[in-house]
Amino acid sequence: MIEYCGDMWSFLDQAIIAITTGGSVSRSGRCAMPRGCAAQARERFAGLDEQLGALIRQGGNHVYLLDHGLVSFPVEHTPYEVPSLALIEQSCCELLELTNANGWSCVVVPRPGCGGGGLSWKDVRPILERYFDDRFTIISIEQ
Repeated sequence: MIEYCGDMWSFLDQAIIAITTGGSVSRSGRCAMPRGCAAQARERFAGLDEQLGALIRQGGNHVYLLDHGLVSFPVEHTPYEVPSLALIEQSCCELLELTNANGWSCVVVPRPGCGGGGLSWKDVRPILERYFDDRFTIISIEQ
């Protein structure tokens, strides 16, 4: 995996972009996307929260291919809990399978659970290293 410091949205239309998400869906069918890159994606792309909400209701909290070259990357079940290392590992495995199946050559992933989620990069990095090769760029805004 490659580590890069910069703006993940600069990769739009050039790579698949993973957005860290949770599994909460409102009564209206919208996925809760309250902070971080999920909130940025919700603001950029109208209806994204509805699309993801429908997928979660149908199949559970998993990695899904979304519109606009995005994929969901679950890190938590609700916005009120600390991100789960086990769920991050599941998401890594699912994203790798989806990448292989679609032949993607570049996938951008923010440091999952390390921003608003509060996890330490030193705890998350070893999980990602087990799954991600040089097709995966892990992006951060800090150096």
